[in-house]
Amino acid sequence: MEAVRDTITRKKGKLIIPAFSLGRTQEIVYALNRLDLHGLIPDVTIYVDSPLSASATQIMREHASCLNDDVQRFMEERPDPFGFEDVHYIRDIEESKRLNELREPFVVISASGMAEAGRVKHHIRNSIDDPRNTILIVGYAEPQSLGGKLRSGEKEVNIFGEIHAVRAEVRVVEGLSAHGDYKEMLQYLSCINASEVERVFLVHGEPEALEHWKVHLHGAGFRNITIPELHEEFMV
Repeated sequence: MEAVRDTITRKKGKLIIPAFSLGRTQEIVYALNRLDLHGLIPDVTIYVDSPLSASATQIMREHASCLNDDVQRFMEERPDPFGFEDVHYIRDIEESKRLNELREPFVVISASGMAEAGRVKHHIRNSIDDPRNTILIVGYAEPQSLGGKLRSGEKEVNIFGEIHAVRAEVRVVEGLSAHGDYKEMLQYLSCINASEVERVFLVHGEPEALEHWKVHLHGAGFRNITIPELHEEFMV
């Protein structure tokens, strides 16, 4: 991950990664774990600062046998795919606050994924004015969220009611997603007899993506599919 090497080694700054607690956080830690195993990232402390992320990660550890074949093979070399020597999980709020006092480079992965709430918003506020730091947006962020505004390159953002100039570097990684793609969602729905479903409502997603998903659902045999407008009401 070039953002890690560049921020930690060259700029000597902090790398802040907003991440959803379930799925996205574990995916990022696993990726860093693999890079560390092969010596592809510098020796740096990585903090996962979210009680929910810590709890979700522990559940995934307890059910590691359910993870995919790639992870199973990796676990033959490192038994814990979501933890290695440099990774520290933080639950305590005071310990979280102390991260803002650290002067040495580090990586913090924290919720929420769109940086609109949670501890990561505090980390961004305390780091956004320093060009040595990097904010890494991983995946989609709703355009009006803090993450979305950073992602789109806005030069000033409102954080907790105060305007902050964006002096930290903002990078975007497109390849990771905590959501299933259309094939995975169709697989999930494969246990349902589409002919017995009276109506389907699509309520989450960008308009263009919803229209594409509607086409795929039609192809899978679902017929009465509605994309509601804002404030539209239905009797079912």
